[in-house]
Amino acid sequence: MAESSCPSSSAAAPSITITLPDGSTRTYGQGVTGLEIAESIAKSLAKAAIAVKVDGQQRDLCDPIMTDAAFEIITLDSDEGLEIMRHTVAAQILACAVKNLYPEAKLAIGPTIENGFYYDVEFKEPLSEDDLDKIEKEMRKIKESNAPIQKSLNSKDQAVKAFEKRSEPYKVKIIEESGQEDNFQLYAQGETGFIDLCRGPHLPSLKHVGAFKLMKVAGAYWRGDQNNQMLTRIYGTAWRNDKELKEYLQMLEEAEKRDHRKLGAQMDLFHFQEEAQGSVFWHAKGFVIYNQLENYIRRRLRDVDYQEVKTPQLIDNKLWEKSGHWGKFRENMFVVPDEVPNTDEDGPVITGKGRLMAIKPMNCPAHVQIFNQGIKSYRDLPIRMAEFGCCHRNEAHGALHGLMRVRQMTQDDAHIFCREDQILDEVKAFVELFYAVYQDFGFTDIQIKLATRPEVRAGDDAVWDRAEAAMAQGLEALGLDFEVTPGEGAFYGPKYEFHLRDAIGRTWQCGTCQLDFVLPERLGASYIGEDGDKHIPVMIHRAVFGSLERFAGILIESTGGKLPLWIAPVQAVVATITGDADGYAQEIYDRLFALGLRVELDTRNEKINYKVREHSVAKVPVIFVVGNREADEKTVAVRRLGGKDQEMMSLDAAIESLVTECKPPY
Repeated sequence: MAESSCPSSSAAAPSITITLPDGSTRTYGQGVTGLEIAESIAKSLAKAAIAVKVDGQQRDLCDPIMTDAAFEIITLDSDEGLEIMRHTVAAQILACAVKNLYPEAKLAIGPTIENGFYYDVEFKEPLSEDDLDKIEKEMRKIKESNAPIQKSLNSKDQAVKAFEKRSEPYKVKIIEESGQEDNFQLYAQGETGFIDLCRGPHLPSLKHVGAFKLMKVAGAYWRGDQNNQMLTRIYGTAWRNDKELKEYLQMLEEAEKRDHRKLGAQMDLFHFQEEAQGSVFWHAKGFVIYNQLENYIRRRLRDVDYQEVKTPQLIDNKLWEKSGHWGKFRENMFVVPDEVPNTDEDGPVITGKGRLMAIKPMNCPAHVQIFNQGIKSYRDLPIRMAEFGCCHRNEAHGALHGLMRVRQMTQDDAHIFCREDQILDEVKAFVELFYAVYQDFGFTDIQIKLATRPEVRAGDDAVWDRAEAAMAQGLEALGLDFEVTPGEGAFYGPKYEFHLRDAIGRTWQCGTCQLDFVLPERLGASYIGEDGDKHIPVMIHRAVFGSLERFAGILIESTGGKLPLWIAPVQAVVATITGDADGYAQEIYDRLFALGLRVELDTRNEKINYKVREHSVAKVPVIFVVGNREADEKTVAVRRLGGKDQEMMSLDAAIESLVTECKPPY
């Protein structure tokens, strides 16, 4: 393996101009390294630096810079720095620990994932989670060495030989199958002799590593192919310090308690089963939540001039081909033959013409078909078309996750057909609607990202300029902060991404707003402009919840099942202390039921503490407890979910208060 060194810039070398994030420039000799630039700015900055960005690309501190470039220092304080640290923990600490403890183990790949990392390894003997403590102890020993990480660039032949010498067949295979012929980056750890193959960057030394913990083991096929060798995947998490790690582990513990699948069973809301993977069996109580969400959004849309439509589930593949979805989304669509089966003594006989029908994965092409019925004038726009459309997507079994990732979903989907000069007003109105809705559900911490034109895109740059400007102006006009994510827009237009933070600090991407200049043209949508000519409308794809199933899951987890009164499946239970109060309890139940509240009556011959505990486990928000004294005085003892005390109230006051609290926010 070639020796590693951080080249020093020479005064005799041709000069290059380095542009810093604040716009200022500095001149250095060609071949200057990121570390040398950091040192020239401030010793403290060089000490904190772990990597750099050169023209937007992450690079190691010791990489030479040969041309004029935009330059930025990466530290652990940034998200990018944290990801680099996690990758170094996986590739340099976990992998090295495994090889120290299990010399016969074969290393495969070790990427970062959200909040952590994993490494796939082939072990001679099966590894269990009981072995993680031993591996973690070895990792801590390695970390305490503070060993430097040295990079070398190698030819394909050099890299192959380096890993053949170490009996690492998976690394050899990665290198041999690569289209790359030179500059394979191998990272060595001090004088240990351990190396790993990586595109980098890595930390300059292990002294920058923070706190980490191994989490679990699982099986994983090499390259995700079930025909390949089954490997052991070791998962871990890493953070800047012990405090961050502790907070993350506490969040995981809290998330486990709030898992919507557990709460769904506990509250009798829904279930899943093998015979319908990825589809929800909504129970009566769960379907109340579903309907409350749908009806709430329906009321919101009615008051901002949306027209609700309903489109077919099965649509000929010719429309999907025309829209472009067949070529890009075919593997995620459920497809059935459009055929006429006849039956004879040998079984079904297919007499169809070989046409295919697809169960719709999204609503947009169907909405264009409605728009295309009849001639539209510029005066008719905007047309806001909404549908609670049931869509199906052929997600892999392993990707399914309760309500959060399903195959059958209902989207609160809508499409706005408008003129280009109406984009600003329409996106601004949608963002206002989005924030109002999420505030009603208690979500106020929302980050917005504006994803702009990708490298491969439809439409000319002038149109993209206007579209991106309108979307940015919409947010600015509302006084909202947002982050621009260059190159992450859709093929057909820029988009907003909304990321909300829940009660325990997790973030979720919900809702969308995307401009589309492509689909209306592909499907022949047009309107007559003021000039009398045909024009193609802009199509805005937008959803507030995204899918009702997923939003219900997020809401259940964020509230821990303690849903707002207006959406709770059972808003109150009337529970008796003694059988003598059954008649009074029935009277209360009848009054609440007549007022439209979702109420249950519990007159079972059980102790009141047992009843209260059972209804609390089921997350019933309010319990009216009544006995002989309450019946005589026409009062109730009101117990609220999570409260330790009960409040004595007159029956009329308690009912009036409950009715007020149960009113929807809109």
